[in-house]
Amino acid sequence: AFAPAPSTHTTTQLNLWEQPSGNNDKDMSKALPFVARPKLLDGSLPGDAGFDPFGFGGADMAELTKQREAEIKHGRLAMLAVIGWPAAELYDKPIADGAGLPSLLTSSGESPSLLNGGLEKIYPAYWIQIILVAGIIEIEGMKMKEQKKDEYIPGDCNFDPLKLMPKDKKKMMKMQTKEIKHGRIAMMAVLGFVVQEALYGIPVVQETPIFFQPL
Repeated sequence: AFAPAPSTHTTTQLNLWEQPSGNNDKDMSKALPFVARPKLLDGSLPGDAGFDPFGFGGADMAELTKQREAEIKHGRLAMLAVIGWPAAELYDKPIADGAGLPSLLTSSGESPSLLNGGLEKIYPAYWIQIILVAGIIEIEGMKMKEQKKDEYIPGDCNFDPLKLMPKDKKKMMKMQTKEIKHGRIAMMAVLGFVVQEALYGIPVVQETPIFFQPL
């Protein structure tokens, strides 16, 4: 009658995003091994390290795929921008002077942007071209999604003129992982350019010349 009740206890892993999971290593985040991964981030997507502290991935695979598509597109734009931004600051004025055209840089030599100003100097024809190209890319992406159905890969816009994408699935996964990682780094780099020039008011190629000028 006075026998102690059997004690029971369960162990759970710290989980920042989802319900607590068990001790299975496969359930743990690769980015933060001491917390459990979000349930949708099971490693099937390229570049998936089980890291989504703010829950941007959504609640289902449809939303996760949509967010991955957006991430890839932003990453591709950032990879172009991370080259174009310093290249403009280095070569816009010499090229413009040689062609007898006004430079499109700011008065301090920065690339035009929302924070730097100078966007009013950009010719309207440029913006029209950008919109047209973006529209064509989006239409191609929609076509690929409709044609390939379940075989559709997020970000596929039917554009690979150099045939860089392998046919083998493992090599394809590796190539896609490289792209998403480079895109993420590029997005951080462009953010750095924006903040750095907004704070210091000088071109990034002058602020950190070691990256942009010959030694």
